[in-house]
Amino acid sequence: MSHSSLYLDVVWPAPSHIRALTTLRTGGFSLRDYQSLNVASHVGDEEKAVLANRQILKDKAGLPTEPYWLKQVHGVRVIEAKSFALNPPPEADASVAFAPGQVCAVMTADCLPLLITDKGGSRVAAIHAGWRGLAAGIIENTVQSLIARPGDLPEDLLVWLGPAIGPKQFEVGPEVYNIFVDADPDASFAFQAKAEQGRWLADIYHLASLRLKKLGITQIYGGDYCTYSDSKRFYSYRRDKTTGRMASMIWIDKGL
Repeated sequence: MSHSSLYLDVVWPAPSHIRALTTLRTGGFSLRDYQSLNVASHVGDEEKAVLANRQILKDKAGLPTEPYWLKQVHGVRVIEAKSFALNPPPEADASVAFAPGQVCAVMTADCLPLLITDKGGSRVAAIHAGWRGLAAGIIENTVQSLIARPGDLPEDLLVWLGPAIGPKQFEVGPEVYNIFVDADPDASFAFQAKAEQGRWLADIYHLASLRLKKLGITQIYGGDYCTYSDSKRFYSYRRDKTTGRMASMIWIDKGL
């Protein structure tokens, strides 16, 4: 459900003091290829527009602080979000938080954003997972960061899969297929062969869910968007090349 043209609330059975959302591309100030709610400062958009977009999002969504932005590099580093953003942002592809008011955020435009909390709402995480990071273990690293305390169990975690390129549009070559299937034969079910020799359609939602389930996580929600096919609501790098980014973010609310 959307409260505005700016973002979608995450629909999942998380505790009420957990806030989570994913932005749309509408309702902002960016022009041309970036129209209109681009929140990324690294894609060629005017800085003034990006800052205005971030401010209206902060105001309308009631963000307690500036999101803890990352310099995403398709790697596996997980960093703990602080109550203040860093400039320049740290290189990492996931962030975790254990205290109220720290906003974990990732930016995407086809890659898969994952938001995580636990059934008690004591911790949150945001993950940026392109196929490289997914294959390299960004999900596993983040979950390990969330269950570091005695008594923490992966089955207590809830995961939401945000807007990503859908299984009918995500074409990959044999190297991607081989990386996943060599690591886990079950991953073959996430690929559909195309007519061209060696080309595949990949289901990144399925690939992520497989890895989550192997960690013992079964409370998995979302996974029903396609950024490539829905140009009105979402940016897509594969579709447009020069384009903006959506943000998926999660935090523990101070007020509840």
